[in-house]
Amino acid sequence: MLIPAILFYDVVLFVHVLAVVLAFGVVFTYPMLDAYIRRANPGDLVVLHRFQVFLTRRVVTPSMVVVLAAGLYLALDRWSLGDPWISATFTILIVIFGLVGAVLTPTERRLAELAEADRRSGAGKPSEAYEAQARKYATFGGLATLLIVVAIFLMTVKPGA
Repeated sequence: MLIPAILFYDVVLFVHVLAVVLAFGVVFTYPMLDAYIRRANPGDLVVLHRFQVFLTRRVVTPSMVVVLAAGLYLALDRWSLGDPWISATFTILIVIFGLVGAVLTPTERRLAELAEADRRSGAGKPSEAYEAQARKYATFGGLATLLIVVAIFLMTVKPGA
């Protein structure tokens, strides 16, 4: 049996898909982790938010850079940046970069600080200040998640291609 040649494009496509999984897969679990920790031990919210900050810095953002770089190669090699499904997806990725940098990461840091203060106070439940930041995070995190789903749809269905 002959082994078919593996094209560089195929390797970049693999790297692109893997980077998408690494960048965005974990964020789909954040609402479930939050709900679980709130029920099990609200004092552990500090650890959750510190872990989110760590993941964003070390996994999510670097993987998003790989998604962008590999996506540019893929688009320029076989497609056109003018294709609506490609330009829309690049726009979505840039918006997500903005949300991560301007809203989500600073809010994760603030949530960690507030959760730590709540734990030290011994109140046994999150403060209103924490809850306000948690609502902000849920809103913008939900928006980012929706954008990720739309981007995945566009990338897999390729409407108009």
